[in-house]
Amino acid sequence: MSGFDVISGILQQRRDEFTELSDDIWRYAEVGLQEHKSAEAQADYLRRAGFAVEMGVADMPSAFVASYGSGEPVIAFLGEYDALPGTSQKTVPWQEPLEKDAPGHSCGHNLLGTASMAAAIAAAQAMDEEGVEGTVRYYGCPAEETLVGKVFMVKDGLMEDVDAALCWHPAPVNAVRLGSSSAMNSVKFRFYGRSSHAAGAPELGRSALDAVELMNVGVNYLREHVIEEARMHYVITDGGGEPNVVPPEAEVWYYVRAPERREVEEIYDRVVKIAEGAALMTETELEIEFLSGCYHKLTNRSIAGLIWKHMQEVGAPQFSSEEQEFARQLTDNLPPGQRERAIRKIAEEYEVDLSEDYLHDELLPPKEPEGRSGGGSTDVADVSWVTPTAECSTACAVLGAAGHSWQLTATTGMSIGHKGMLTAAEVLGRTGWELLTDEDALEAAKEEFAEATAEEPYRSPIPEGIDPPHDQLPTH
Repeated sequence: MSGFDVISGILQQRRDEFTELSDDIWRYAEVGLQEHKSAEAQADYLRRAGFAVEMGVADMPSAFVASYGSGEPVIAFLGEYDALPGTSQKTVPWQEPLEKDAPGHSCGHNLLGTASMAAAIAAAQAMDEEGVEGTVRYYGCPAEETLVGKVFMVKDGLMEDVDAALCWHPAPVNAVRLGSSSAMNSVKFRFYGRSSHAAGAPELGRSALDAVELMNVGVNYLREHVIEEARMHYVITDGGGEPNVVPPEAEVWYYVRAPERREVEEIYDRVVKIAEGAALMTETELEIEFLSGCYHKLTNRSIAGLIWKHMQEVGAPQFSSEEQEFARQLTDNLPPGQRERAIRKIAEEYEVDLSEDYLHDELLPPKEPEGRSGGGSTDVADVSWVTPTAECSTACAVLGAAGHSWQLTATTGMSIGHKGMLTAAEVLGRTGWELLTDEDALEAAKEEFAEATAEEPYRSPIPEGIDPPHDQLPTH
């Protein structure tokens, strides 16, 4: 029996256990840095599988590293398990939250972490049965949604000896990801003024809210004078108390994004100057809280090629008529035109016809992106700057559903998501096994990585003295 056969057998044998674990994490639905039950559930399973587990790494109680074996090579599987606020949903094709305003797994990280963990366990079992030396690691990474977990784990040196890293993400399609992602800074700007009666003595007050609003106006004017791909978005997290009191404190939370790290730093410096100007105009004091930052992603084409090979061997998840009907009903609850726009974008990129499809049951081949990638950010990017890294996606959502929506929460807690998860687990497990046993394949990945980073070595975007932002989100 080959190592590939062992991996397939383990995943088939334990599929019900992995599905149950994924559903447990789906029900916990814990937001970033508060995934205590989710992390412990995975850690406990890994201990029972023979892994040595170190909890609370990088000053994050819900972060951990699980290791199996010894020596080189060291192959890492990256997992996540944080949910998103306000996206609770039952596994029904119409909007009906499990709990009003509660978090939900609208990005499918319950599936993501479980599949990566399952792949690590299957690869470790194959090592034992085939007598192969090396180390398999599973990284339990919290707070991906707020770009915290892996960035601080990398900063803490937890991946310095990793030879290659593998990850995946739930999606509407089955594909190997070659594009990059946006680099990003996550920062809170807090202003301190002086309270006063807003009608009786407004001249005695210094409005912190005025400072926030002036800062936002300044940033909105800045948009005309930055690169087209840049993104600056914000929420006012504290705007004061009552209208008849001049707000003595106010706060705004910004994400600053751009296709490359150096561009984020340049734009961020200008945003800081605008904040300082707003404080000067309103005679308030400014406090800046840097929460996190991340790089843009480097996709290792050598590893991506291995993933694609194994995706073809494993095949795409296949869905039943009941699942297709569920997807059709869920699609009926999408905003008008959303499905058509989403499908058109995929169809144009890959030259495929998806107009009749509700669930994707084929494979989209790797495709080089045109121009620079941008849009969303991921802390997988920081891992990709310290070790060769690649990832894929499998179909766990209906075509046309938006990420971070209740429609995603519905499918990530049922058989549609389970099938995509188990497919990803086998693809990653087989790819990890090849990197463990094929020296030439691993060396090709390392050579590509060395060339890509030769002129721009990684420097953590987190300033010295900054700790993980444990109070970043309120406990639900």
